[in-house]
Amino acid sequence: MPKILRALISVTDKNGVGEFAMELQKFGVEILSTGGTAKTIAGFGVKIKEVSEFTGFPEMLDGRVKTLHPKVHGGILGIRSNPEHLKAMNKHGIEPIDMVVVNLYAFEKTIADPQCDLANAIENIDIGGPTLLRAAAKNYPFVTVVTDPNDYQTVISDMKKTGGSVSEATNFRLAKKVFRLTNQYDGAIAGYLESISSL
Repeated sequence: MPKILRALISVTDKNGVGEFAMELQKFGVEILSTGGTAKTIAGFGVKIKEVSEFTGFPEMLDGRVKTLHPKVHGGILGIRSNPEHLKAMNKHGIEPIDMVVVNLYAFEKTIADPQCDLANAIENIDIGGPTLLRAAAKNYPFVTVVTDPNDYQTVISDMKKTGGSVSEATNFRLAKKVFRLTNQYDGAIAGYLESISSL
């Protein structure tokens, strides 16, 4: 497996993310981040690059659009062993993203609040997060995807054993975890919307 050179980190659950970023920094990993996650990581003395700087495109629409950009998704989805993919990435200035660390807006927690109305629920439907996770999981032979803080140590242990890489076996296990999560997440959204009989 290739070394992890660049990671995108954008999490709702910030438990352990600063310490994790510190460990990644020891391996020379460039860290891309957004909003509150970037501030949290920077608070640990870790150098980060805002995703907007990486893409050359600002966050917009009240944060609805942050990571939905070809430089992000091309960097995640490009097959490193495919010469045509590499040629296209080079032509368009798309740099590989080797790790994606994302967890999702707490939709179920939001709708559990008796004061939650439909508009608030809708705003707590994560779009960019599931898209990043699914893209990374699809390309698991080349991209490590982490959605659970409990997996941070596993990833760092792999990197310590190999000098900066994560095994394909670990990547595959983490990818399967992603699709279980996104299935559950979409199910919760569908169930909530189905429970509303009329507008």
